[in-house]
Amino acid sequence: MARWVLAMAISIAAMAGTALAQGKTTTLYVSPDLIETGVIKFMMPRFMLKHGVRVTLVEDASAGAAALVEDGQRAVFSKDGVTYGLTVSNADDVHMATFAKWLTGEVGQRTVLTYKRDGAEIFAPPLVTEAAVEATVFDGDATRGADLALTACGRCHVVGDANRMSGIGSTPSFAVLRSLADWEERFAAFYALNPHPAFTVIPDLTEPFDETRPSPISPVTLSLEELENILAYAATVVPADLGKPIAHQ
Repeated sequence: MARWVLAMAISIAAMAGTALAQGKTTTLYVSPDLIETGVIKFMMPRFMLKHGVRVTLVEDASAGAAALVEDGQRAVFSKDGVTYGLTVSNADDVHMATFAKWLTGEVGQRTVLTYKRDGAEIFAPPLVTEAAVEATVFDGDATRGADLALTACGRCHVVGDANRMSGIGSTPSFAVLRSLADWEERFAAFYALNPHPAFTVIPDLTEPFDETRPSPISPVTLSLEELENILAYAATVVPADLGKPIAHQ
């Protein structure tokens, strides 16, 4: 288990070069059973992308700025009838405060609850009801995001009226993606979803291309700020009305 925790910490650190350079770090102890589900590895890059804070996992609960454990102080989610919560032990750690706000807010909650293992969702809302989560606030510039989406995404996706007749037919439009329940997670972490890893570069976040397998097309390179702008624009897109599924006869 120690090796697994160490590997997780290294993986998370590798994806947070920007945070490391800025010194925005905090520490967290996570119950081993939660680590084994893979949800921590799934959610940390999404938090780092949003806030630029590196979260390092520790093996000793007393060594972390907070602990994500069974019956933690601030209920976050449940699994198999057990509620897990976040107990913050270092109230002066501003970066842990940022993580706690994200994890217990709307985006963090949806990130955990939509995580799937073997195609099945394994987490549910906490059995102990917490106060209503705050509405999502997008910090990016939607106007700049519209231009970026057109140039970076428009060669495959229909972004809007500006490229209505372009894009690849089998690729969902921004309006279709916007109609999905997990649209925010899809846009925020698109670089990790196939086929994007083969041609997308996010400096200090994505791994370099394998020299033996270079990008098959001209790479799409975006900064974290530009990703925020695209996400802010996506939030303004009117979701497509897909109607109700047709029942099979």
